Amino acid sequence: MDRFDRATRSRVMSRIKSRGTKTTEWKFRSLLIRSGIRGWRIGHDSGLPGRPDVVFLPARLAVFIDGCFWHGCRRCRSIPTTNRKFWMAKIQRNRERDRKVLRVLRTMGWKAMRIWEHELETDSDGVLRKVMVLRLTARRGR
Repeated sequence: MDRFDRATRSRVMSRIKSRGTKTTEWKFRSLLIRSGIRGWRIGHDSGLPGRPDVVFLPARLAVFIDGCFWHGCRRCRSIPTTNRKFWMAKIQRNRERDRKVLRVLRTMGWKAMRIWEHELETDSDGVLRKVMVLRLTARRGR
């Protein structure tokens, strides 16, 4: 059972930002900076489909940092019990949109990767390795 009434829950959820989140985007950008990885930009205004969080322009690599709740992470999944049908449909639409964006980017000649919020928490070194490998293979593939 939700501890908020419907109006309060709606107000709370409407204030959650879709970009610039500290637990995901800031953490990832900080990781790139601390690791000395260069050649990336914030991708929200890149004009690319799906507004990636970070882009590596020379490598044509788009990186999306997905919040576990909003994108339906199967490992961290927690669907609210209140209004469950709505949330399940919402998360499913987000997942379908994510798949479509990846397809469109591929047809445009871009590589794309998705990183889960929990991966930043538990395996930041692994995340960096994946980014570096994909960045290098994307450059060579041109």
